[in-house]
Amino acid sequence: MRLTSRAAAAVALAACCLAATACAPGTAAPAGDKADDRTGTLQVWLYNEAGNAAKEAVVAKAVNEFQASHQGVTVKVGYIDTDASARAAKMKGAFNDPNSAPDLVEFGNTDLPGYVAAGGLAEIGAELDTWQSKGDLDPAIAGTAVVDGKTYGLPWWVGVRALYYRTDLFTEAGLNPPASYAELVAAGAKIHAAHPDTFGIAVGGKYTFGALPFVWDAGGDIAAKNGTAFKAAIDSPAAQAGIKRYTDLFGPDGCPAQQCADLTGGKTVDLFAAGKSAMAILVNSNRGKVEAGAVKGKYGVVPLPGEKAGSIAPAFAGGNNLGVMKAAKHRTLAVEFAKLLASPAYQAQMYDAMGNLPTLKSVSAEVGAKDAFLKPFTDTIAAGTRFVPLDQAWAQIDAQAVIPTMLQQVVTGKADVAKASADAAAQINSAFAAH
Repeated sequence: MRLTSRAAAAVALAACCLAATACAPGTAAPAGDKADDRTGTLQVWLYNEAGNAAKEAVVAKAVNEFQASHQGVTVKVGYIDTDASARAAKMKGAFNDPNSAPDLVEFGNTDLPGYVAAGGLAEIGAELDTWQSKGDLDPAIAGTAVVDGKTYGLPWWVGVRALYYRTDLFTEAGLNPPASYAELVAAGAKIHAAHPDTFGIAVGGKYTFGALPFVWDAGGDIAAKNGTAFKAAIDSPAAQAGIKRYTDLFGPDGCPAQQCADLTGGKTVDLFAAGKSAMAILVNSNRGKVEAGAVKGKYGVVPLPGEKAGSIAPAFAGGNNLGVMKAAKHRTLAVEFAKLLASPAYQAQMYDAMGNLPTLKSVSAEVGAKDAFLKPFTDTIAAGTRFVPLDQAWAQIDAQAVIPTMLQQVVTGKADVAKASADAAAQINSAFAAH
């Protein structure tokens, strides 16, 4: 899935679980007579994505390889809808009815806390300790599969954001790609002055993952672990400094508030692809849409710079994991097949097929070396990524648009950074308290 509405699915699933009070009990014991059958049919659910035929071809190779090395085993792969509501309903059904559950499932990494709270996923940390590629996993990305110190998934692919910029406009202005926040601001202002109909940078008041790198770069965070519980940190002085840097981009030289306060991340892609902005903070997978737009052949990408010259602002590590259902009848086989799908060879093939950035450092370096476009993204991953609080409350925080509301309050002048972040912190703490 391409960093879209995973949290909405988690919210829907959590709501279903709370209403029915049945999700966790339904997966308390594996279905069938055997808890870990080493023969028979291994049931796998993967996401049905745009261009899925290429994905299916790679997975089919893995299936053939796995079946050849596991006599008496058949792997049956089903591709499920990535639409948030449809996916939530599908997963709720699997959590409530062990007999309908797959053994192995692909899921968005922000869904993890909700799925763990629902009792749907098995802890597989011990099995992954023996995986020969474990040490090759980027530590920050590996952490996106961990809740309360327990591992519930194997990171399969990752997506991060970097700074797309118009090479033609930068060359005309005699500018190098920005290597600091100050250079980014100055470049936007200079280009907008020469091209008043072009935004300096496309940013959005509803673009959570465009804003968070500025918060993280300033030393802030959404929340921090206080013992065993999370507590809001979005109103800390460091977080407020990052919020100010992002919201300051909504000025007349950047992205005017009256036109950009309601923009989502998707809308910033549209602006840049249409040639209406000099810069934008976009995901590696946005390449296709940009290539299909007016700026084809007239753009480049660099890591999003931090405040310090030469630094890289931490990016959100979105992506998908592979997890074993608690109700799995073929637990060992499920883990082994997940290890094969996430092996170096198949991560490389999945990149070639789908453009998925690998979670293994060696493969990430390999694909970055053969495709110059990817280097800013692999450099961003190497510099260190960040993540949302791994707590089921995040689904509520995201669904209630706490971060976007805070940003919009500031950019529209309805509240200053201190007041808006304090209000957001109160909502965040209420969400944690509710879970």
